[in-house]
Amino acid sequence: MSGFKAFLKKKNIEITAKRYGIDALGAMAQGLFCTLLIGTILNTLGSSFNIGIFSSYVYTSGDVGYTIGDLASAMVGPAMAAAIGNALQAPPLVLFSLVPVGYATNMIGGAGGPLAVLVTAIIGAECGKLVSKETKIDIIVTPIVTIVAGIGMAALVAAPIGSAASALGEMIMWATDLQPFLMGIIVSVLVGVALTLPISSAAICAALGLTGLAGGAAVAGCCAQMVGFAVMSFRENGVGGLVSQGIGTSMLQMPNIVKNPKIWIPPTVASAITGPIATCIFGLTMNGAAVSSGMGTCGLVGQIGVYTGWLNDIQEGTKAAITAFDWAGLILICFVLPAILSVIFCNILRKIGWIKENDLKLPE
Repeated sequence: MSGFKAFLKKKNIEITAKRYGIDALGAMAQGLFCTLLIGTILNTLGSSFNIGIFSSYVYTSGDVGYTIGDLASAMVGPAMAAAIGNALQAPPLVLFSLVPVGYATNMIGGAGGPLAVLVTAIIGAECGKLVSKETKIDIIVTPIVTIVAGIGMAALVAAPIGSAASALGEMIMWATDLQPFLMGIIVSVLVGVALTLPISSAAICAALGLTGLAGGAAVAGCCAQMVGFAVMSFRENGVGGLVSQGIGTSMLQMPNIVKNPKIWIPPTVASAITGPIATCIFGLTMNGAAVSSGMGTCGLVGQIGVYTGWLNDIQEGTKAAITAFDWAGLILICFVLPAILSVIFCNILRKIGWIKENDLKLPE
């Protein structure tokens, strides 16, 4: 047993929750961001502002035309797999061999493809690492093992995983439509908390295909965390902290949360308030890419996703136009209410001594 453990260590294979549940999952979200999300943004810019380079076809296959954004989005499977392999510190031959694994898995997994890619890319990468540089024909053996292990696993589990993830996402969305107040709170709080934790809320939303009213609640929760921490820590962190947390990530506060978990109360309570306001009053929906539901104000991706969804609804005839009420809801839910509520709750906790000076100070 000790010999096997030594071999795994030599191959840099760590079977831990951090390696697979945090590092790999976070990397998967980056792969999603650089393909599907960026592709969606480029298409939105092209159609909304009539930017020719983004709205015109650069490639046509039969009767189907593809824009730059379409082609970027089509590479989501390979990008996710490669990103996961990079997080697992896979050697080059393994990393490059994960490209077909990701493509095949995402195709087989369907709507739940992202979660399936997480599983098969991990299997393919670790199997490839086991044999990497163990033979004199490494350039043949390592790619074959990686691809066969990854796609072979995809053939067995991608469709069931995809179906299960899709079904769970649909159940959450159905429950939110049925009970918008209660589910607005639950979804907003849980996804918002996931955004601040060292895991990927974006990847979770993408894996579950979380859109619609539930997606809107997720956006509300993520914005409450990011804007909340950014504004309530302004006295400690200034403009730099406002920007790095407000359009970057509230995950920067994790070291401070570990030291004093009470600092997490204000933005989390704010998310419990903005979530049901989003679902019950403004009917805020995310009908853009599901990954946008878990991005919050990071690069304003959540807001762009909502706007893209509005455009999609108009094209499909389910929405007549974007109204002033829509814009008011988006601005209030994503920016104004999280800032006001978090500051109010933070000041209360400062007065009772639960939050002290520099508790929210970001590491230098």
